[in-house]
Amino acid sequence: MTGSPPHDWRESLPWPGVETHKHARGRLGVVSGKATQTGAARLAARGGLRIGAGLVRILCPPEAAAVIAPAIEAIMLTPFGSPEALAEAAAEMDAVVIGPAAGVNEDTRANVRALAVTGAALVVDADGLTAFEGWPEDLFEALDRDDVLTPHEGEFKRLFPGLLEGGREASAVAAAARAGAVVVLKGPQTVIAAPDGRVAINGNGTPWLATAGTGDVLAGMIGGLIAQRMDSFDAARAAVWMHAEAARTFGPGLIAEDLPDRLPAVLAGLFAAGG
Repeated sequence: MTGSPPHDWRESLPWPGVETHKHARGRLGVVSGKATQTGAARLAARGGLRIGAGLVRILCPPEAAAVIAPAIEAIMLTPFGSPEALAEAAAEMDAVVIGPAAGVNEDTRANVRALAVTGAALVVDADGLTAFEGWPEDLFEALDRDDVLTPHEGEFKRLFPGLLEGGREASAVAAAARAGAVVVLKGPQTVIAAPDGRVAINGNGTPWLATAGTGDVLAGMIGGLIAQRMDSFDAARAAVWMHAEAARTFGPGLIAEDLPDRLPAVLAGLFAAGG
């Protein structure tokens, strides 16, 4: 395998035991956008399910339910009509992904704030980041050290104006400290930084990931590992590596829909190697 994975996160991968049941493997929620923008949440949910979360539930606006329901099988579905209803629906989740095609608007900001009081670890991606452009402190105040932000460089600049001028690694470290959460600065060499100063650079990036929707799958993968009680920094590092490895082994022609179904082979390789 290109860029062998670091042993420290390999040793903390949450493999199930003989007594494990689905709830013990963690419960992941994924917030969907409106009826015409449900694909991103479905990609994230499938990524979380494939990486081992025992139960994955898409939380969606009521009008989106009829679109999503025919397109899912093992993934569950719960509509919500307000931020308060979203918080109630997410109350039993261990982790929640919010942002993929969620909409850049006040509704998304309100939903993030509502989820912040549930106790679930948050993975905030895409529109969930851009919605706070101009109000980054509102987002940071809602976060804690177990939450994860997953910006590409454009989204990073919206939340942390001017910070990227200091270089990617130093900027990610500073951003994590400022946000009080793990930051995954995506790119050819993705940088993962924790608010306590830990930092890692992923070494197996691949250009095959440069296609729409792959970031949504990554957000779901990170959420799926966190739902299984993996440390958020380690979960982010592990998911980033596995995401790239799945893409590398597929190669040309990759689309985001291919990634979740490549994960079993990547996981099998890690399991055979002893974690």
